[in-house]
Amino acid sequence: MNRFIVISASIAIFLSILFFHLLNSNYWLKWRASLVPSTKLEVDLIVKNGVIFTSDPSFPVADSMAIRDGRILRVGSYSSLQDLSGYGTKELNLEGKIVVPGFIDSHVHLIFAGLQMVRVQLQGVNQKDEVVRTVKEAALKAKRGSWILGGGWNNDLWGGELPVASWIDDVTSDNPVWLTRMDGHMGLANSVALKLAGVTNLSKDPNGGTIMRTSDGEPTGLLIDAAMELILARIPEVSVDERREAMLRASSFALTRGVTAVVDFGRYFPGAPVERSWKDFSDVFQWADSSGKMIIRVCLFFPMETWSRLYDVIHKAGHALSNWIYLGGVKAFVDGSLGSNSALFHEPYFDDPHNSGLQVMESESLFNMTMASDKSGLQVAIHAIGDRANDLILDMYESVASTNGKRDRRFRIEHAQHLAPGTADRFGKQGIIASVQITCSVMLMLRSESLGWIGLKRDHIFSSHFYQAMHCWR
Repeated sequence: MNRFIVISASIAIFLSILFFHLLNSNYWLKWRASLVPSTKLEVDLIVKNGVIFTSDPSFPVADSMAIRDGRILRVGSYSSLQDLSGYGTKELNLEGKIVVPGFIDSHVHLIFAGLQMVRVQLQGVNQKDEVVRTVKEAALKAKRGSWILGGGWNNDLWGGELPVASWIDDVTSDNPVWLTRMDGHMGLANSVALKLAGVTNLSKDPNGGTIMRTSDGEPTGLLIDAAMELILARIPEVSVDERREAMLRASSFALTRGVTAVVDFGRYFPGAPVERSWKDFSDVFQWADSSGKMIIRVCLFFPMETWSRLYDVIHKAGHALSNWIYLGGVKAFVDGSLGSNSALFHEPYFDDPHNSGLQVMESESLFNMTMASDKSGLQVAIHAIGDRANDLILDMYESVASTNGKRDRRFRIEHAQHLAPGTADRFGKQGIIASVQITCSVMLMLRSESLGWIGLKRDHIFSSHFYQAMHCWR
């Protein structure tokens, strides 16, 4: 009996010590509070020990930032972010590395670029022999009868001489070939491709395009702007899988260069079918978005000929289809490119006194589509390189804005490369966005250095790229 009492007392004392804290009212308050979900905001990742540029003039640099669900919630010192740290928060030590906001490329052709990355590569080639060798290597690997595609060539790199079909005919006798110039406004076809397309000395130049010819009228193999349709119509369309892979390939490359968002104008060039942009929209971009494969944000522009179709989509779904896809507006072309001698100038080219460039779309048609697009609320972007082309578009924009009334329309001129005296100020006065690309400046320098003043009048050189003088509307 005494043993039982001793054991019972010992157990009672042990349990009292073990559960003594339960008698404390604070414990019960804490226990009760633990049943209520925490309202503390906890982030997924804290990046620390970096040099982070914030783009905020009042606080230009921070050393840490907090991220949740892929979005930056706060930047500042490491200690200022500790209230956002929780049990599941991870940390990344940058060890002094630099972080900048993602770059936005305002003018790309994403899928086209991705396709070109796995085709015949002629970027940077500076000798005729290298062009022939590269094409020959591709022909040796190609299936007989299949198209050999690629490009990126720049004749200014080898002194200015334009390539001709005879350069590559001997090494591509079993395959049609199409190689685009780096600007996308000129392409080289071999004789097999010309024959398939029915291009002969009797073929007429289409409106807005040129078939380059020898002195006796024979096609050289070069086709400019709208004339490229003669070849493009014969090339089989790229498969859905290839286009999807191309978009992902180009997107991944963009990320390696710090580009996280792009304004994409699609596979739309003079002579290309307008339907391609819409096929890519549904087959590629919407597919990637719905399957979680988008890795950069895209703002999509569509051919102006299809403005009503875009209006209907935006009217039903809005501009922002998701965090990744934004429907921007419509695009058209008024001229070609400098390197193809198809940019539209007031004065003729120095080495081609009968050529002032090409107007690739008829003025009345372009005006009517621009008027309708703008009236429906769509943003309009028009490609213009030469000084006459820029004047034409500025005049047209002024007329459209006056007719349709004042609004935040943000007209764009893509490239705005060469301007007549006094034209630069019009961009600021009219509120026009000059969508300029530094690569165009580089191409102009290459052209002037390799050719002297051949091809361009001296005034054309000095009337280019007045970026600072434009005082562009922001």
